[in-house]
Amino acid sequence: MDFDLTQEQKAIRDSARRFADSEIVPVARRNDEEHIFPQEIVKKMGELGYLAGPLPVEYGGSGMDYIAYAILTEEIGRACSSVRTVLSVHSSLTSQTILKWGTEEQKREILPKMASGEWIGCYGLTEPDAGSDPVNLRTRAVRDGDSWILNGTKMWISNGGVAKIALIFAQTDPEKKHKGIVAFIVDTETPGFSSKEIEGKLGLRSASTAELIMEDVRVPDSMRLGEVGEGFKVAMSALDNGRYSVAAGFVGICQASLEAAVKYAREREQFGKPIASFQLVQALIADIAVDTEASRMLVWRAGHVKNKGERSTIETCIAKYHASEAAVRCSNRAIQVHGGYGYSNEYPVERYMRDARVATLYEGTSQIQQLIIGYHYTGIRAFV
Repeated sequence: MDFDLTQEQKAIRDSARRFADSEIVPVARRNDEEHIFPQEIVKKMGELGYLAGPLPVEYGGSGMDYIAYAILTEEIGRACSSVRTVLSVHSSLTSQTILKWGTEEQKREILPKMASGEWIGCYGLTEPDAGSDPVNLRTRAVRDGDSWILNGTKMWISNGGVAKIALIFAQTDPEKKHKGIVAFIVDTETPGFSSKEIEGKLGLRSASTAELIMEDVRVPDSMRLGEVGEGFKVAMSALDNGRYSVAAGFVGICQASLEAAVKYAREREQFGKPIASFQLVQALIADIAVDTEASRMLVWRAGHVKNKGERSTIETCIAKYHASEAAVRCSNRAIQVHGGYGYSNEYPVERYMRDARVATLYEGTSQIQQLIIGYHYTGIRAFV
C-alpha cells in the first residue's frame, strides 16, 4: 500500500476541508443547540458531488476510490458529525448497497437522483427488539401477487425523517430465520409509510433520527433488492460499507479533538506560560495524536482492500472498532486539556464527545465488533 496520496485524493482533501471550514463549522454549534437539520449544507454537498462518493460515473457518481472517500468523510466528520451521518447513511449504507445488489433498472432510476442529492436515502434494519440480533426481525413481508405488503416498525433510523428512499429489511418466514429475510427499496411517500423523529439524543442533534412505521405498505416486487432470502446478505454487505464510513468519520472527530487541544494549549496561559509547555498536557495531546494516526491508518488499510475489490469485513470491523473507541478517548482528553471551559459549549470539544459516543453503539456495537474479530482469528463463534 502506498501512503502517498494521489493528486486527486489531495484535491478532494483540500476541497472538502475548505467546504467544511467555510460552510459547516460556522453553523455547527447553532444547528446542534437548536436541532436544525442542515438542509442547505446537504444540498451543496450534492451539487459538489460529495453525496455521490464511490458511485460510478455512469450512475451519476464521482467515481472516487475508497481512500478518497474516507478522506472526504473524515473532513466532513471533523467539522460536524451530524452532517457526516447524512453522508455515511445516504452514500455507504443506501446507494452503495443498491449499486451492489440492485437490478440495472433500479440503478438507472434511483442512483443518479441519490448522487445529486435530489433523493436522500436511509437504511431500515434496526427495530425496537432487534438491534444486535437482526435475524429476529418482526417487520413482516407478505407476497400479494406482483407486490409485497409490509408491516412493522424500525427504530433509530438515521436520515429516517428526511429520506425519500428507505432500504427496508423484512421477514417472510420466521422459521427460516436469516434465510427468510428480504430487502426492499421503499419510497417513503408510499401510503401507509410514516416516520416520527426521535428527540432527546445525547449527540448528533442536528441529524435526523427517526422511527419508521409501516402499515400495509405495498411495495412492487420490482423494488425487491436481491433475491428472496438474500436480505440478510444484503444487510451485512451494507454494514461493511457503513462501518467503513463511520470509522472514517470518527477519525474526523479524533483530528478535530487534536486540533482543538493544540490550539487551546498554545493560547491558554497558567503560571505565566502556555499550558502547552506542561508535560502532562503534552502527554494528553500525544495520546490524541497517536489514536488519530492509528485510526486513520486502519481506515486506509480497509480502503486499500476495498479498492482491490476484495471483501473487507474484518479490516472494516477493526477500523470501526478502533476509530469509534478512539474518538471517545480523544474527545475526552481534549476536554481535559480545556479544563472547565471544555465542559461548556463555548468550545466545540464537548460536542465532539457527545457525538463520538454513538459510534460505539450503532452499525454494530464495539462488543459486536469484538466478537466478529474474535471469530475471525479463532474460528469459534461466540454467538449463533
